[in-house]
Amino acid sequence: MQGFGVHTSMWTMNWDREGAEKAIAAAVKYEMDFIEIALLNAPAVDAEHSRKLLEKHKLRSVCSLGLPEHAWASVHPEKAVDYLKVAIDKTADMGGEALSGVIFGGIGERTGVPPSEKEYDNIARALQAASKHARTRGIQLGIEAVNRYETHLINTAAQAVNLIERVGADNVFVHLDTYHMNIEEKGAANGILEAREHLKYIHLSESDRGTPGYGNIPWDAIYAALAAIGFKGGLAMESFINMPPEVAYGLAVWRPVARDEAEVMGNGLPFLRNKARQYGLI
Repeated sequence: MQGFGVHTSMWTMNWDREGAEKAIAAAVKYEMDFIEIALLNAPAVDAEHSRKLLEKHKLRSVCSLGLPEHAWASVHPEKAVDYLKVAIDKTADMGGEALSGVIFGGIGERTGVPPSEKEYDNIARALQAASKHARTRGIQLGIEAVNRYETHLINTAAQAVNLIERVGADNVFVHLDTYHMNIEEKGAANGILEAREHLKYIHLSESDRGTPGYGNIPWDAIYAALAAIGFKGGLAMESFINMPPEVAYGLAVWRPVARDEAEVMGNGLPFLRNKARQYGLI
């Protein structure tokens, strides 16, 4: 997962043949090392078509998702395992390297009270089973800490590390996101330092989810911390422009956060790449 990548939400949230062709062509145009594919409907994905496209353009990939309500691991661990196995198989069949994101629950999952030990036990049991299946397919699993408005379960790097230690599998890693860290961590760099030995993937997202460099994220602190821990994982730009209603609802995106793709890719991408070069990360 090394190098610089981009979340395919820049071009599509529907990973069908048309969406795959559009996103992969655009990622190649911008000379990305990899793409992050949103698996909103894993069973419907034409894995062979995607794999051929990715191989043709020598583009690597990872996949990400949030679990649907009927498969929330905190409540339905067995159903979560079944759902994750399908997503893991699709990721592997496409030639992907990892399945990451809110694989422990749903985007918008909140009970109104702090998480319970039973919820964490259910999640750990589900991820133990999923990680075993993932290992047979050569896939790594990432746990993304997201903000309190999207879930009550894993909000900080420390919580992600604790969950990984519960799961006890060497193919499970921490996935951080600058947008979420800006809300939840006590200092922009502290989450990175907390997760250092488990951190293999990070979303580079602005404070409003728009164009990187045009918000409040302390980018120098983020990149300096990544350099300090010798980060060698994936750097993935994530900005949201055109969200389908069901996704916008879960992420609470109610207005345009950037003018268009040209603004984000023309201004935000060079900004992030230059910072990465400045700190010796690429």
